[in-house]
Amino acid sequence: MIKDFRLPDLGEGLTESEIVSWKVGVGDTVSLNQIIAEVETAKAVVELPSPYAGVVTALLEQPGTVVEVGKPIVSFEIQNDAHDAGAPAGAAGGGADGAAAAKREPNLVGYGAVLESSGRPARRARTFASAAAAPVQTKPAAETPAPAGPPSRPAERPRSTPPVRKLAKDLGVDLEAVTGTGEYGLITREDVQTFVGGGDLPAAAREPAAVQAAAPAPGVRETRTPIKGVRKFTAAAMVASAFTAPHATEFLTIDVTATMDLLARLKASHAFAGYKLTPLTLAAKAVLIALGNHPALNSRWDEAHQEIVQFNYVNLGIAAATPRGLTVPNIKDADRMSLAELSTALTALTDTAREGKTGTADLSGGTISITNIGVFGIDAGTPILNPGEAAILALGAVRKMPWEYKDEVALRQVMTLSLSFDHRLVDGEQGSRFLQDLGTILADPGMALAMV
Repeated sequence: MIKDFRLPDLGEGLTESEIVSWKVGVGDTVSLNQIIAEVETAKAVVELPSPYAGVVTALLEQPGTVVEVGKPIVSFEIQNDAHDAGAPAGAAGGGADGAAAAKREPNLVGYGAVLESSGRPARRARTFASAAAAPVQTKPAAETPAPAGPPSRPAERPRSTPPVRKLAKDLGVDLEAVTGTGEYGLITREDVQTFVGGGDLPAAAREPAAVQAAAPAPGVRETRTPIKGVRKFTAAAMVASAFTAPHATEFLTIDVTATMDLLARLKASHAFAGYKLTPLTLAAKAVLIALGNHPALNSRWDEAHQEIVQFNYVNLGIAAATPRGLTVPNIKDADRMSLAELSTALTALTDTAREGKTGTADLSGGTISITNIGVFGIDAGTPILNPGEAAILALGAVRKMPWEYKDEVALRQVMTLSLSFDHRLVDGEQGSRFLQDLGTILADPGMALAMV
C-alpha cells in the first residue's frame, strides 16, 4: 500500500521548513529510520529519518521548496500497516503478525518506529478529524451529507505557535485581527509580518519554490534572492529585539597583554594538551566569573507577567557566522564548567554551527551572549541583543598598540569590549560595573581569584 510521509513539526512549534536535499530517489528501497532528506528550519538544518520501510514511489517536494508542517513530502510503498508508526497492534492481522505492530519512537519529534512484540496497542496519534476517521454510519449513505471540508475548530483564540505569538506581542499585533493562511487557519509568522506591513507580501516572498541565485548575466543590474530559513528568522528576531528592548551600549578598551601571556602558557601546558584555547575561551570564562557579582545581566524581562526573571544558571550564547546566516547556539550551564570543559564545549559548538548541524535545543534558552567580531579585524561595535536576553558582549580584535604601562609608553596588546544591554533590566551603573570587573579580569587574570 502507498503511505505519505508528512513534514513533522521539528521543534518549538515551527510551522515550515525548506527541503535542502533528498538522500533517496524514486525507486530506492529504504529501511526504517534511514535518513531520507535534509530540511532547514528557521533555526537549523535537520536530518529526516524515514518512518517506514519500503520503496520510494514519489518525491512530492523539490529541493529549495518551503513546505508547511503537515504537508506530504514523500510517498512510500510498504508491505502492510505493521510498518506504520501510528498503527495499533493487531491492525496488520491476528496472531503473531498482529503482535508485531509498530510503535512510535521519538527520534524526531515522534517519528520513526521500531517493532515490538508485546502486543499492547500503541497510543493513537492525535490527528484532526477527517471523513476517513469518522465512525461507521448506521444511516443510509444518502441521508448522510458529505463533509464539505475540514471541520471547524473551536473558536477559543487565534491558532498560532508560541514563537508566532511572541513575535506578535513584540510587534504589538492583536492576533484576533490577523487572518491565518496556514492549515486549519493557523496564523504563521508571515501572516503577522504581512499584517504589520499593511498589505500582502510581494509575490517573490510568497513563492514557495526556491529561486537559486545564478551568476548575473551581462547587463543585469540587480539580483534578487528570497529571504528564508535562518536568515529570515534572524532578521525577524533582530527587528523584534531592536524595537522592543531599549538598547544601551558601553565601550571599554583594555590592555590584555597579561591574558595573552596566560593563553600562551596554557597552550604550552601538558594539562591543556589537545584543547583548543583562544582569546574567546578566556573571555568567556571571565564573563562567567564577572556575572557572579552582577546577576542583573543574566535575566529576562517577562512582559506578559510583568516580572523580571533572574536566571540562577548561565546558558552562554556564542554568535556564529555560518553559510546559512548568523546563529547563536548556547552552552547549557556554562557557569558550572571548568576552563577545559568550556574549551571543549566551545569547540563542539562552533564546529557544529559551521556545518549547519546545530539542533533547535541548542539555539534556544540562552541567557547572555558573546559575539567575537575581533576575528574579522573589527575593534568595536554595537551588537543587538539576542531576544529574551539582557546583555551581549562584543569582543574586538587584539592589537599591538602604544599604551601607558608603568608610567611609560610601551607596545602592548589591546582589546576593546562593547557591551549592549537592555536598559529595562540593567541600568548604566550596573552595566558599567560589570564591564569594569570584566576588564579587570582580562587585564590581570589573577584578579579573578578575588571575585569567585
